[in-house]
Amino acid sequence: AAQIADIHQNILSFKDGYETKVGEKGVTLSGGQKQRLAIARTIVNKAPILVFDDSLSAVDTETDIHIRSALKSRQADTTTLIITHRVATAKDADRIVVLEDGKISQIGTHQQLLNEPGLYRRVHDIQTRMV
Repeated sequence: AAQIADIHQNILSFKDGYETKVGEKGVTLSGGQKQRLAIARTIVNKAPILVFDDSLSAVDTETDIHIRSALKSRQADTTTLIITHRVATAKDADRIVVLEDGKISQIGTHQQLLNEPGLYRRVHDIQTRMV
């Protein structure tokens, strides 16, 4: 689970490895490390449904890609719901549901949503211009 969440090497670098205390009286983790540790804890439970609510927002793009790829290959029998504002994180999903003003405004694949006018395409255009 730690390898899927791309936190294994960080844990091994701590003085006490997997026995390291974190928090006030232990090691201080970065935002990205906290998110990756939370993802690993979620994966360990082997639940049939995983919900990640903006869980990759504090990790860099390369780590985001690594985690999503590992999740996809290792969790074939698991339904994974990823809530994100990044089109790059959503683009490989089997189905993308776009919420606008608290209501579903679009449903489809990345390509389907790019081919129709709407929030998804607007956000995609803005985010790809920024890269």
